[in-house]
Amino acid sequence: MIKVYGITTCGSVKKAIAFFKAKVVPYTFVDLKSTQISEAKLQEWLSCQPMSVIFNTKGTKFKTLGLSKEMDDAEKRGWLLREQLLFKRPIVECEDGALLVGFDEEVYAKKFA
Repeated sequence: MIKVYGITTCGSVKKAIAFFKAKVVPYTFVDLKSTQISEAKLQEWLSCQPMSVIFNTKGTKFKTLGLSKEMDDAEKRGWLLREQLLFKRPIVECEDGALLVGFDEEVYAKKFA
């Protein structure tokens, strides 16, 4: 089954969930506010998508922490393991092993046709 990682208040997560409901695609929701992402899970995701895709430099949490866009991947990795809200959302684990990050209706429509 598809797993959708995100937070319930995120607009992109809401769009992804609405898409899955409209297309009757079964999914499981994992709330990043209450679920700690392990180092192993982060490594799994990074084997599918680069850090530049997974790490959210445009979100509120990034700005309120005053983080630098010049951080290297090791620093970003450390922050992701401490601050779940620095993940770009949603992160969707597909049944075929693919990993989608963010919401793009065109990409979702092709993937879940």
